[in-house]
Amino acid sequence: MKKTKKKLRIGILFGGRSGEHEVSLLSAASILNAIDRKKYDVVPIGITKQGHWLTSGEAQSLLEGNALATKRLQLSASADLVHESANLTSTLDVVFPVLHGTFGEDGTIQGLFELADLAYVGSGVLGSAAGMDKDVMKKLFSAAGLPQTPYLALSRTQWRTEPKRCTKQIEAALKYPVFVKPANLGSSVGISKVHDRSELAAAMDLAASFDRKLVIEQGVGGPGAKPRELEVSVLGNDSPEASVVGEIVPGAEFYDYNAKYHSDASIPIIPAEISKSESKQIREMAIAAFRACECSGLARVDFLMEPKGKKAGKKPRIYLNEINTMPGFTSISMYPKLWEATGISYKELIDRLIQLAIERHQEKQQTQFTKS
Repeated sequence: MKKTKKKLRIGILFGGRSGEHEVSLLSAASILNAIDRKKYDVVPIGITKQGHWLTSGEAQSLLEGNALATKRLQLSASADLVHESANLTSTLDVVFPVLHGTFGEDGTIQGLFELADLAYVGSGVLGSAAGMDKDVMKKLFSAAGLPQTPYLALSRTQWRTEPKRCTKQIEAALKYPVFVKPANLGSSVGISKVHDRSELAAAMDLAASFDRKLVIEQGVGGPGAKPRELEVSVLGNDSPEASVVGEIVPGAEFYDYNAKYHSDASIPIIPAEISKSESKQIREMAIAAFRACECSGLARVDFLMEPKGKKAGKKPRIYLNEINTMPGFTSISMYPKLWEATGISYKELIDRLIQLAIERHQEKQQTQFTKS
């Protein structure tokens, strides 16, 4: 009698306290729908906006947006439920943290998995933290010699106590238009394009409501110009690979939260209509960025290309914008779509990421943590 191979038990973790909670639910629902149930026992694990951990039916209610059930669960959630969820992780082979933004993509949940000695999809503590903090990320890119647009980082305290001084500092270092961003968030939450001084204070206040550190970047192309927004998906651990290059043509002035998730006006172009040399340059830069931040598993790397200049023969410059260590993962998100165009299907991509998580965990077992 042929022995049946034991299925791997995979925990799909979603929700969370981040401003990207809803995006996480969309990504998780897509993964749960596509994952191969013949190969894996799948355990949905939800985290409410209040930070309560939910399993089984309760997690499903959160995923389906059952507001009444979720509210009831939040009221009844207790330390016992969190304890039960913690016990659950010890029975898992791999956890897939489909958590975007704060507390899920910034190294905090990754630290919990490390303490539990649990294999998990995506970057480790360092890579996740570096990829989340746009200021730290940019410093690492700079150290690796990667081209970026000029930027400035200020604390929320600096802005709130000395707004006039901060304004002078920004205007001395950068030219309008500028983009004001919370340093630690994704999905373009809290980001504003600022055309002149009259728009700066509102943008700084908005970003400051989402994080203690603010990043202000000089726009590419100057006033009235829109740079091309290019993206590359990266997959792997020590030997990462880059997908084809894609382009997003935003339906808004830039690819903001509404343009990403609530509008059909933005147009993805895969592959991007660029030269072979530009594609090669961008893909190499994507892998360099992945390595600079000590990433593993997956990441989407975003670039900005200058609009075509008036001077004939002048090549548009390409700037590295940022890296996203847990990008949107619905079946129509750019990360899986870029891999689909490269030859890896959505279902196969999930398999590859689970295998990379296991490989990374096994490699880490070779490290000795005690003297004896």
